[in-house]
Amino acid sequence: MRMEENRVSFEPKLLGFLCNWCSYAGADLAGVSRIQYPPNMRVIRVMCSGRVDPEFVIQALELGIDGVYVMGCHIGDCHYLDGNYEAIRKFDMTKKFLSFVGLDNRIRLDWVSASEGVRFGEVVSKFVEDIKALGPSPLSGDTPDQELLEKVKAIREAVSSNRMRALVGRQRKITEEENVYGEKVPEEEFDVLMDQAIKEEYDRHRILLALEKDSKSVKDLGIELNLDPSIVLEHTLTLKSRSQVDFQKIIGNTPIFMRI
Repeated sequence: MRMEENRVSFEPKLLGFLCNWCSYAGADLAGVSRIQYPPNMRVIRVMCSGRVDPEFVIQALELGIDGVYVMGCHIGDCHYLDGNYEAIRKFDMTKKFLSFVGLDNRIRLDWVSASEGVRFGEVVSKFVEDIKALGPSPLSGDTPDQELLEKVKAIREAVSSNRMRALVGRQRKITEEENVYGEKVPEEEFDVLMDQAIKEEYDRHRILLALEKDSKSVKDLGIELNLDPSIVLEHTLTLKSRSQVDFQKIIGNTPIFMRI
């Protein structure tokens, strides 16, 4: 009974990234029209939904925000022509990363035009109710889940890696345009490549964070992160080639790695 009472009384802390030209104007219209909706969401105005870096979303969750909403212009109506297409690519990648830690249902992407004040009120109200049903974020409050927090930190670093930025930035060009050899990568094939990259970069940045605390062997990393040692070795060698980790010393026949 007490748990149910706490859930009912829970008021989520939400953050919204709203595009200047449509969604923010829609929110303004909702205000001047006195449309009723919950006041749980604090708003950050951005010039375009495509400007919302995945790192912004992850950092908000890391700081204990219960849910993050990204809103932009409807597809085809972007003030910058294709900014909302970029927003979709970034959001999809972010959601896949967050699915590793069960936080993917705490972010949302939607479109609200400048004339849709009523719709703005509706989507915010729905989001508040959905987050209330989930309950407080495990990263909120005075005692956030430290193990989960470490994983979210790894995600924050991973989404900003050069590899992920390159894949997201070139996705549309790779899948929609032919290269100089007349080749075009099918969307399904690119999705497989993207999913593999997301998993690899998540694991690699978990390794980097583990080595940030102290130097470790491949075996120790595997035990701490619950990863197969052969996979850890492969990732560690890749990180060494990127000059992100290096050998600290060798104990017997066992190399000990450190983060640079």
